[in-house]
Amino acid sequence: MKNYYAVIMAGGIGSRFWPVSRTRLPKQFIDMMGTGKTLIQATYDRFKKIIPQENIFVATNEAYAHLVHEQLPQLSQEQLILEPIMRNTAPCIAYASHKIQQRNPNAIMVIAPADHLIMEADVFIDDVMKGLKCAENNDWLITLGIKPARPDTGYGYIQYGKSATVPGFKKVKTFTEKPTLELAKTFLQSGDFLWNAGIFIWSAKSIIQAFQKYQTEMNEVFKEGTEIYNSDREAKFISGAFVRCVNISIDFAVMEKADNVYVLPADFGWSDLGTWASIYDLADKDYLGNVSSSSENVIAYDSSNCMIHAPDNKLIIIKGLHNFIVVQSDDTLMICPKDQEQGVKQIVADVKEKFGNQYI
Repeated sequence: MKNYYAVIMAGGIGSRFWPVSRTRLPKQFIDMMGTGKTLIQATYDRFKKIIPQENIFVATNEAYAHLVHEQLPQLSQEQLILEPIMRNTAPCIAYASHKIQQRNPNAIMVIAPADHLIMEADVFIDDVMKGLKCAENNDWLITLGIKPARPDTGYGYIQYGKSATVPGFKKVKTFTEKPTLELAKTFLQSGDFLWNAGIFIWSAKSIIQAFQKYQTEMNEVFKEGTEIYNSDREAKFISGAFVRCVNISIDFAVMEKADNVYVLPADFGWSDLGTWASIYDLADKDYLGNVSSSSENVIAYDSSNCMIHAPDNKLIIIKGLHNFIVVQSDDTLMICPKDQEQGVKQIVADVKEKFGNQYI
C-alpha cells in the first residue's frame, strides 16, 4: 500500500449551490448534508481507510489553503497541491502526477472530487481497491462508471464495449457530454452506458505517458519541474507553469483521446451533489415531501415538495409554496422553482454584474 496515493480535487467554486456556497467558502468546505462533516472531510475519511495518510494529497486553489488546513489539520504543507489560477482538471492532474512521481516512481493514484456524496463507503473502497490493484499490473487509464438510475441530463455518460482481461472491467468505447433527455433515455435502454463520476485510477507513469502523447505542450511544462517538486522552489515554479496551460478538463484533454481507457461499473450510492435538487432527492422528507436543513426554525403551511435551507439563527416561514427551493444565507435569500434551478449559474452571473463580488 505504500505505493498508493490519493489526490482529492477541491478547487471548484460550487456556484450552483449559491447563495450558501460562495467564493470565500465553496461547497466542498461545507456540511451540505448535515452529517457533522464537511464534504472534503468525508472524502478524506473514506480514503484514509486504504491510502497511507501521508500519501493523501489535496489539490485546491491557493485561496483555499487555509480552509484545507482548518478542516484537515493532519495534512502537512507538502500534501497540498496549490493551484495559482483555475485551469480546470487537466493541468491540476498533470501537476499532481509529476509531483507524486518525483516522490515515488511506482506511484498508483486515485483521483476524486472532494464534493461528491457516497452513501455506501465500503462498496466504494472495494471498487477503488480493485482499480488500484488493476493499475499496478496494467498500463490502463481507469475510471469508475456509475450504473444509471434514471435518464439524467446533468451527467456525462461513458459507453463501454467488450469485457477486459481483468474481470469486472470494460473497455471504454465513447464519452458523451451531458445529453438531451431523449438521448439519455436511449442510453439507459441500450444498457451499455454509465454515468461519468470523474473518479480516475492509474499509475503516475501511465497518465504522464498519456499527457506526453495527447497534451505534449502541457506535459513539457510540468516536466520542467522534475528537479523542483517537493522543494521550497515549487510554488514559484508552479505560478509560472499554470499561466502557460490551456483551460481544459482531463476528459477532453486525455480520456476521450486515449485508446487504453477502461471502466469499472460501480454502484455505491453516488451523487455529485451538483444542485439543490440533488440534495432534495437524497434527504429525508416530511409527510408533505418537504426537506429542511433544520426542523426547528422552519414552519411550512400548505406547502409541499420544497427544499428549504437556512442558518440556525434564521426563522423561515413559507405558505402556499409547492416544488420550490428556498435558500437563506446570512445576507441573501433565493426563492426559485425546483424545475428552474439550472438557471442558478445565470443568477449568480447577474448578481455579480450588478453588485460586483459583494454577494458572490
